[in-house]
Amino acid sequence: MSANNDSIQKTLIVAILLCLVCSVIVAGSAVGLRSKQQENKANDKRAAVLQAAGLYEQGKSVAEQFKSKIQTRIVNLAEGRFATDAELKEIRDAGLTVDNFDQKKSSKTPALSRALGSDEDPASIKRLEKFAAVFIVADGDNIQKIILPVHGYGLWSTLYGFLALQGDMDTIVGLGFYSHAETPGLGGEVDNPKWKSLWVGKHVFNDKGQVAISVVKGGAEEGNPNQVDGLSGATLTSRGVNNLVRFWVGDTGFGKLIDNLKAQGA
Repeated sequence: MSANNDSIQKTLIVAILLCLVCSVIVAGSAVGLRSKQQENKANDKRAAVLQAAGLYEQGKSVAEQFKSKIQTRIVNLAEGRFATDAELKEIRDAGLTVDNFDQKKSSKTPALSRALGSDEDPASIKRLEKFAAVFIVADGDNIQKIILPVHGYGLWSTLYGFLALQGDMDTIVGLGFYSHAETPGLGGEVDNPKWKSLWVGKHVFNDKGQVAISVVKGGAEEGNPNQVDGLSGATLTSRGVNNLVRFWVGDTGFGKLIDNLKAQGA
């Protein structure tokens, strides 16, 4: 009986030691890979920026492409201007960086965001960040393209992506999402290159300068510069994209920045 007890005890000790060793290995791997995972996540967003702007080159380093083609600027949304040095310090003090500005974290940081009332939140984002990172393609002081981060709720998830505009601050260069959980084959068709191509060349504003871009259920009117076909079988996702795009180019979003850049001649 004693021999059996010793055998059981030894088996348990070996099992416990094996679990401890495996735990240490897994934990060490997780810590060791964390920086790589963070870099991959950052590159996913950089690739989305480049793709929205029509600048992505397959097979080349995303980080190098982004560094050579894109300028990152932080914007004060309420005032529609680029952030001051004091504001950049405020962002850094909150644990955020300019080069890898985290839109999600910013919107969840009370000191850097505010709650939105239902009447001013058609995109259902709940909180609006005080600052946002925008991405610029420029020739000297001349802005050729500006890529705006956009997000809002679809059917099942919040869609995060980028809307790129020409230097006229009106003509759409591209729209793409890098994070969402919409239904594959339905709302997930926001990733379909054919649908994304429908946005290229459309205009955000009408002749009176009012936000006019819209996603139309049943199909856009032929020749209408402000309309994009809705996604077939995905009414709520289409409505969500419509709402989020209109929100972010409106006065609560980047509208004031767009107006100021137009006035400056971009």
